[in-house]
Amino acid sequence: MARAFKDSRSAHQKIAAKLRRQITRGDLPPGAQLPSTPVLMEQYGVAGTTVQKALQMLKEEQLLVGQPGKGVFVQGGTQQSISPEVYMPPAGAGQPYRWISEADKRSQRGSVTLLNVAVVTPPYEVRQALALDDDGQAVLREQILFLNDEPTELARSYYPLGLAEGTAMMERRKIKGGTPALLAEKGFPPRAFVDEVSSEIPTEDEVVALELPKDMPVMLTFRVVYSDDERPIEVSLLAKAAHKYRMRYRLNVS
Repeated sequence: MARAFKDSRSAHQKIAAKLRRQITRGDLPPGAQLPSTPVLMEQYGVAGTTVQKALQMLKEEQLLVGQPGKGVFVQGGTQQSISPEVYMPPAGAGQPYRWISEADKRSQRGSVTLLNVAVVTPPYEVRQALALDDDGQAVLREQILFLNDEPTELARSYYPLGLAEGTAMMERRKIKGGTPALLAEKGFPPRAFVDEVSSEIPTEDEVVALELPKDMPVMLTFRVVYSDDERPIEVSLLAKAAHKYRMRYRLNVS
């Protein structure tokens, strides 16, 4: 028998959660008009101020928009699926970074802003994945990935110092085709990757970079990329707004 448990969230948070799920899963499509405040008051058995608080939460998340004299409408849409495997093959000679070329296929505009390049002692789990000692160092490349000028992903990628030294990975500038293309040129093409995906409370830098509304979690991917002989060549921490995106994996079962 299930244990008794009560949702301790406020009434407006519960209402916002129900409406958010209807929006992100397509039951309330873009352009749909929400019922009036009196109707929502009756539906949920709450006061008008509670309904307004719930709607305001979703407006701050850019899922709803109010039109004076007309009502409240769905502005956001269903969550966009992102398939990690399409970004893994190195870009061809002279081709743009795959984030940009794949966005173009979806009639979106992809762009990247490079925030930082530094030699650092990585966090514990990154050191473990790269088989580094406690004081081992790696090259960190930190960037924000955009779709249609909206921040989509904060990517913090770490590379073994031995692979990065003497290459453009050490420089604070974008790399034509991205780091996968550069590593492939050096003889370390990506062969496999392992993702661990979790939902977490965002850090301050994630809130700022992704322009997150209050109390919105992030979807955090811990990714290890391997080359030949299972050699780890990249470890990334990838943070996305949890209410806008979902990960899509296709695995063949033999």
